[in-house]
Amino acid sequence: MIILNKFSSLADITTLAAAPTTPGDAVKDVSSWWSDPNTREWLINRPIAIGIIIVVALILQWILRRVINKLAQSSIEKKGSRSNPISKIGIPGANNKKQKAKQEKQLQSIDKSRENRRVSRIKTLANVARSASAIVVWAWAVLAILDQVGVNIAPLIASAGVLGVALGFGAQSLVKDFLSGIFMLLEDQYGIGDTIDLGDGVFGDVEEITLRITTVRDMDGALWYIRNGEILQVANHSDEFSVARIQVPVGLSNDTEKAYEVIENSVRAAAKTPEVSGLILDEPVVNGVTDFQPDYLSFRASVKTLPGSQWQVQRILQGRVLNSMHDAGIVTPYPYGIGITAPQMTKDEE
Repeated sequence: MIILNKFSSLADITTLAAAPTTPGDAVKDVSSWWSDPNTREWLINRPIAIGIIIVVALILQWILRRVINKLAQSSIEKKGSRSNPISKIGIPGANNKKQKAKQEKQLQSIDKSRENRRVSRIKTLANVARSASAIVVWAWAVLAILDQVGVNIAPLIASAGVLGVALGFGAQSLVKDFLSGIFMLLEDQYGIGDTIDLGDGVFGDVEEITLRITTVRDMDGALWYIRNGEILQVANHSDEFSVARIQVPVGLSNDTEKAYEVIENSVRAAAKTPEVSGLILDEPVVNGVTDFQPDYLSFRASVKTLPGSQWQVQRILQGRVLNSMHDAGIVTPYPYGIGITAPQMTKDEE
């Protein structure tokens, strides 16, 4: 009986709970719920604030992207200070209109290549700036939204600071590589296709440049991957112009004035040949005796060439000068100052 009484009382309670309320009670309950500050806070104030934060973030990102694109486009349309090598370097090495037109065409090709490299550099930096601005804007937006939903962001900011310091120490080499790559692009130290010398035996043509790594192909075909942060100095052999320089050793038994005349005439004659005239930008210069040793003296000759053409011109000049010296009887040095002379014919050969 006691159990039945308990069940009956539970049934009464369920029935009373399930009994429908009057419309007035329902309106009163809804009004009370709507009047609750927490309800308005979560359904109106915070969603509106979050929406405003998102809209502001979108507007900020759009403005920053617009400004970065405008600056990049303005820089692309504005010619660089080194974009006109013809007027800066000149072409006095041309001896006639045909050679002059050929040199102008070559210089214009170099100018176009440099301009393409400049445009590529600006676009790369613009992409980096757009990505960085987006990260900053949306990081702020996420923190502001978390603050609106009641998350205490102070520990998050503190943790992010500690994590940033830890990552900074752990990945400082990576950060150094990226910063060096950005400054390298800003300063236009070298570009794809340039011949550079990075020291420690790394000498060759640049094949690829990223913010972290520079790829160089040397004369033996080896492909070098160098982190930008490890590049402390670089010699660019393809910037604006190059210089072909040769050192001509001459035995001490020769007449120096005659040797000078032979070398100068040979160099100037070689500069007028078709294989050389289209590669040089100025008249060759023979500096005379530039080194005096106990067993030989040395003459230096140099000529300004198109970027990267100095080695080809140097090889041609050296061969022509050696042939001219042999024809004129100018002997080359030998240990202890003895010149190399033509071999004596034996009696049988006579």
